[in-house]
Amino acid sequence: MVYGFFSFSLNIECKLENSWHHQKWVENCRRADLEDKMPDQLNKHYRLCAKHFETSMICRTIHFSPYSTVLRDNAIPTVFDLTSHLNNPHSRHRKRIKELSEDEIRTLKQKKIDETSEQEPKHKEINNSNAQNPSAEEGGEEQDEDILPLTLEETENKEYLKSLFEIFILMGKQNISLDGHETDEIPEGLFTPDNFQAQLECRINSGEEVLRKRFETTAVNTLFCSKTQQNQMLEICESCIREETLREVRDSHFFSIITDDVVDIAGEEHLPVLVRFVDESHNLREEFVGFLPYEADAEILAVKFHTTITEKWELNMEYCRGQAYIVSSEFSSKMKVVASRLLEKYPQTVYTLCSSYALNMWLAKSVPVVGVSVVLGTIEEVCSFFHRSPQLLLELDNVISVLFQNNEEKGKELKEICHSQWTCRHDAFEILVDLLQALVLCLDGINSDNSDTNIRWNNYIAGRAFVLCSAVIDFDFIVTIVVLKNVLSFTRAFGKNLQGLTSDVFFAASSFTAVLHSLNEVMENIEVYHEFWFEEATNWATKLDIQMKLPGKFRRAQQGNLESQLTSESYYKETLSVPTVKHIIQELKDIFSEQHLKALTCLSLVPSVMGQLKFNTSEEHHADMYRRDLPNPDTLSAELHCWRIKWKHRGKDIELPSTIYEALHLPDIKVFPNVYALLEVLCILPVMKIENEPYLRNTLTDQRSSNLALLNINFDIKHDLDLMVDTYIKLYTTKSELPTDNSETIENT
Repeated sequence: MVYGFFSFSLNIECKLENSWHHQKWVENCRRADLEDKMPDQLNKHYRLCAKHFETSMICRTIHFSPYSTVLRDNAIPTVFDLTSHLNNPHSRHRKRIKELSEDEIRTLKQKKIDETSEQEPKHKEINNSNAQNPSAEEGGEEQDEDILPLTLEETENKEYLKSLFEIFILMGKQNISLDGHETDEIPEGLFTPDNFQAQLECRINSGEEVLRKRFETTAVNTLFCSKTQQNQMLEICESCIREETLREVRDSHFFSIITDDVVDIAGEEHLPVLVRFVDESHNLREEFVGFLPYEADAEILAVKFHTTITEKWELNMEYCRGQAYIVSSEFSSKMKVVASRLLEKYPQTVYTLCSSYALNMWLAKSVPVVGVSVVLGTIEEVCSFFHRSPQLLLELDNVISVLFQNNEEKGKELKEICHSQWTCRHDAFEILVDLLQALVLCLDGINSDNSDTNIRWNNYIAGRAFVLCSAVIDFDFIVTIVVLKNVLSFTRAFGKNLQGLTSDVFFAASSFTAVLHSLNEVMENIEVYHEFWFEEATNWATKLDIQMKLPGKFRRAQQGNLESQLTSESYYKETLSVPTVKHIIQELKDIFSEQHLKALTCLSLVPSVMGQLKFNTSEEHHADMYRRDLPNPDTLSAELHCWRIKWKHRGKDIELPSTIYEALHLPDIKVFPNVYALLEVLCILPVMKIENEPYLRNTLTDQRSSNLALLNINFDIKHDLDLMVDTYIKLYTTKSELPTDNSETIENT
């Protein structure tokens, strides 16, 4: 990769990575005196003006610097005015770069003769101006092309900054916070450096002379690298690494946007934002690009979300083809506003489910009923509690063995499920109901220290078990999980297919109407269905010796109301069953819009799906929504026919590709440019969840940093230290600044 920066004189710093680039650049610049220079020397000591490159060879980078550019891999300087020196008496006496051939001289002379008549007055005016101000021309082109070697001080400063950037990148990749121990953790009178300062000391003690020299010249009462400077450098690290990903996204054109659930970073709520695209190697990728500060007002959040993507990250939303949001019920309504605002501006940005997330759990988290949110939080806490240690899981296994001794196969299945993250499954509520008695007995046994094992649980474990057991044996909890289990049973198979093979997804789309019809039938007969659900809940309450009563808040509100004849059954019907079923029906309609279902129907392009349909498919009708994305839309019909014939009459030993990924990697896929474009757009519809989440799970909220998070999650993204160093120098330093000007004075104690 060839990187560059605009300085205020529009110079570009060029990094030549091979001898071929070295040779072509020197030849095109007509610098025979540089032909024997090595690429490293050119990288370090020479600059080339950006005006010598075609605009198509330049990519914008780092959002906060208007002076920065990146050259494409194949960038070669080709724009040169070879006649300007003939009209400039001051530049005429410069050392010329390379002798011209006779043909070149003849061509230039003829060109000059042709232009003389119309350009002569202008040339005289320019010559007079240059005679009066000879430094003007020298400050322009001469500055761009003459050698600009770095001073010793500048070289040492760049090496020093490079060492600091290496430390930041290491700490980010290894998930090490910059801060060290909390103040109350350090014994009085003992000084302990933070993690960053400790890394600096380690490198200095290991013999890094650049850092040692800078440390020795730093004043005693100043910080070696201030918090301000650390934040500045972290911002540059984040932007440079993000730009590597965004450049690939822009090159691929089409992409989708996904946000994960809101996370806490240093006391503030943020939305993790990811982009999904197909790279130049035809690989499907989903990359984390940064955090967006969460706003309580949905309209403000929508505006900032759009502004960040289009202006700060410079992505063209006209190429966005999908959007998905993984959020809990507390934030669901606000993110739906964001989705609707984007759809208003960009109708092609289909609002979809992120299918790495189980549909049933996604629907449950979006239900706007307070009791449902409380139950979901309790379920997560119970699962996390038993995964704290193998001993707790063993305790639960023992209880399950006793309860299911007459059905060992079922007991074995539940034990295996308990050792996994079962709260993310499609059938999570069925599992919870099956485990309900075991969970209550186990938590109660740990709390009362009456467990079957000889382990004596500490006070913290016993206290947590008591709190969780109290939450689980609440009648409101029992009714809620029973209702969710029964309502979501209608979408369980549908949701499971959405996470299956490509053919499963295709056929799931065709079954959506039947799923919606079933739920509408439940809504029309909600009194009957709720009666059965409430009876199941009361049976469980009786079995677990749980008192059936209305929530305390509601009972207190009804005190003194003698006319109130509201029963527990009617209360839960109106406050739980009816709003839950209504919401799930509407949510399914929103998420599986006509546009979304048409897109899923286009999956019949995948050869294995074609085979299951006996090659009797009609993708052209459904592909109309993507006609503008096709390179040759007029030939789509003929191309689809050839695509079907290719697979219908394949050889006996040739297997049908079963996924979009396999189809995109076919050797002859570019022979079908329209098919490739359709498959690429279908591929980027949100179906995957970010894998690298340990940074947010394993880091304390007050120590989390959005900059370090991006370094940690994108640990495999390449980075250019020279780019980071030069960006820092451009933004935060000037030639007149001393190396230690970024230090902060600290008080003597």
